[in-house]
Amino acid sequence: MAYEDHKQSAATIRARCAVITVSDTRTCDTDTSGLRISQLLQADGHDVAFHQIIADDPARLDALLTELENHSDIDVILTNGGTGISRRDNTVPVIARHLSTPLPGFGELFRTLSCQEIQSGAMLSRALGGIANGKLLFAMPGSTSAVELAMTRLILPELRHLLAELRR
Repeated sequence: MAYEDHKQSAATIRARCAVITVSDTRTCDTDTSGLRISQLLQADGHDVAFHQIIADDPARLDALLTELENHSDIDVILTNGGTGISRRDNTVPVIARHLSTPLPGFGELFRTLSCQEIQSGAMLSRALGGIANGKLLFAMPGSTSAVELAMTRLILPELRHLLAELRR
C-alpha cells in the first residue's frame, strides 16, 4: 500500500492523549505550551485524557511515564519542557530509557524546521520521540512556538498513521 493510502486508511482514528508539562516554574495559569498542545489535539479531533504539570524531577517523570504507559485508555504521551541543555533539563534521559523503538526522524526533522526559524539555536534542542510500551511518546521543548511547530508540522500530520501502524 502506498504512503498516502496508509494515511487515508487511518483517517478515522481518534487518539487518546496524555500531556505532561515538565517545568520548575510553570503553573496552570502560565502553562501556555501544555494548553496549546491540548488545543491542537482537540481541534484535530483527538481526546486529551490526562494533563499535568510536574517539576523537572527525573524520578517523578519516570514514575508518571510508567503509570501512563500502563493505562489502556492512553495512546500517546506528549511532554513539553526539559529538553534543553541546562542542569535542570532532565526530561530527555528519562524518556530515552522508556523508548523501546526510537523515532530519530522526529528530533532530526524538528531541529531542521527549528533551524529555519531560530537558526543555529536549534542545536540546543534535544527533542525526541518513539514508542514506549506500545504507546507513542514525544518530548518537545517548553516554548509555545516550539510546541506549535512540532505539533502542526510533525506530530499531528502523522499521528493517525503512526497509531494505525502500531495497531497492525
